[in-house]
Amino acid sequence: MRPRIPVGSPLQILLLACSFALAGYAGVRLFADDWLGVALWFVGAAVLHDLVLLPLYAGLDRALVRAAGRRREWISYVRVPAALSALLLLVWFPLISGRVAGRYALATGLSADGFAARWLLLTAALFGGSALLFVVRVRRATKDRPPAAH
Repeated sequence: MRPRIPVGSPLQILLLACSFALAGYAGVRLFADDWLGVALWFVGAAVLHDLVLLPLYAGLDRALVRAAGRRREWISYVRVPAALSALLLLVWFPLISGRVAGRYALATGLSADGFAARWLLLTAALFGGSALLFVVRVRRATKDRPPAAH
């Protein structure tokens, strides 16, 4: 007897079909202008991620786990803000680095100044919020713990 593949509701199937149609349309429009440049960008991004970024952040995470020792549940208080900050840096890197400031100003009429400062402030806020949650959790844990008998 062959296993049955579960089929979603008609709404799920319709949404999936619409998602594929939209992705196909976007792909056709994207490849229409400069298909070689887009293909090179995708291949380059994959190679950069797999050969450079993945070993880098996996090594940093491994070092963080070793440094944490027995307190591995505390690692998330560093992992989450670091991952969010890295994602924001990745998305906004051209503007943070200032490499496309002229093109940005021509396209939007706005100045590209301040992206680096805002990213640093947002990173500080992420780590500060994480530290605040960490302190609250540690205080609750010590408050709920019964006093040690002498």
